[in-house]
Amino acid sequence: MAKTPTKPGTPKAAPAKAAEATASTPAKTSKGKVAPPPPASPPAPAQAAKPTASAPVKATKGKAALPPPPPAPEKARTITINQMAIAYAEKHEMSRKDATSMLTEVFDAVVQHVKAGDKVRLAGLGVIELRSRAARMGRNPATGETIQIAASRKIAFRVAKELKEAV
Repeated sequence: MAKTPTKPGTPKAAPAKAAEATASTPAKTSKGKVAPPPPASPPAPAQAAKPTASAPVKATKGKAALPPPPPAPEKARTITINQMAIAYAEKHEMSRKDATSMLTEVFDAVVQHVKAGDKVRLAGLGVIELRSRAARMGRNPATGETIQIAASRKIAFRVAKELKEAV
């Protein structure tokens, strides 16, 4: 087949083989590999609806049908010392400043006793204590090399029975 010269800026004619290719045959790249198909358009909003609890559950081949998972629980709020002090001040008719300083002193006392190695038992809440961990041998997960893990002190909290039952 003879090549015809083209002017710069004019589109080249498609080869005859490209015209024969159909949508059912995969396109090949210049290196002879099969090119991936073009991305599919996103489904319509009506098709993307999630199944509800009343919708029938499909049984899979050889497995029992499972109900849909329960909804995720709400994220727990974080309560600060100031928020606790405000509630305490309103309940006991005292200033917010006094309630904040009182709670701060209580928590500081707990920290000082734990640092000293004492067990702090908070009735209805639990026990806070300092535990010593001995030095031991371990492994580096990346290399598998045996390493020495130094001795350390860790804070432990054991929940009281009353709190476990309340939750």
